[in-house]
Amino acid sequence: MMASFMSYFGARRDPKQSARDAIVTLRQQLQMIEKKEEYLQKKIDEELKKARANAVSNKAVATAALKRKKASEAELDRLAGTRLQLEMQVNTLESANLNAETMAAMKKASDALKVIHGNLTMDKVDATMATVNEQRELANEVAEAISNPLNMGVDMDEDDLKAELEELEQDELNNRLSEADHAPVHLPPGATRAEDKSRTPVAVAEDDEEAQLRELQAALAM
Repeated sequence: MMASFMSYFGARRDPKQSARDAIVTLRQQLQMIEKKEEYLQKKIDEELKKARANAVSNKAVATAALKRKKASEAELDRLAGTRLQLEMQVNTLESANLNAETMAAMKKASDALKVIHGNLTMDKVDATMATVNEQRELANEVAEAISNPLNMGVDMDEDDLKAELEELEQDELNNRLSEADHAPVHLPPGATRAEDKSRTPVAVAEDDEEAQLRELQAALAM
């Protein structure tokens, strides 16, 4: 059994397969030891039962049963120690196998990264990013120029535009006032020309001002 166990480590085989075979062999040996322990424990119980039954009537038989019980207990202790060693070896092999597979996976990942990066360096990355940023800024400038073509290259002063707008607004107000001054006077409902002639000049002037004021208010409200 030991020669077969050592052959797993001496032969040139796949390390993964060798580890698996060794773990299988150790677990099989543990199963054999567990069965042996069950047998010894059963034997110990039987010898103890026999010793109790003959402790009074036949001390020689009782003594022999106790001796066999002690021997079985000593062998059981040895098997327990062996089983512990085998369990530790199984745990060590499983951990080593897991570590080896983890390292193999990490090496594959590292090789894949090398292939992906190739001759890529940080200087090349920085240069590429600088070019990308430059082209992005250019694209933004082009987009802004396309979306706002109204100026046609003319530099416009906002203050000048505001002053010109205020001037146009004042001209329009003056025109409306002038139109209101020349608007015809509307007589109040029920009034006649005769009545209008009988009114005093002051009253007529006041009516004209009120009418003009109403006309101006109506024009400004438009």
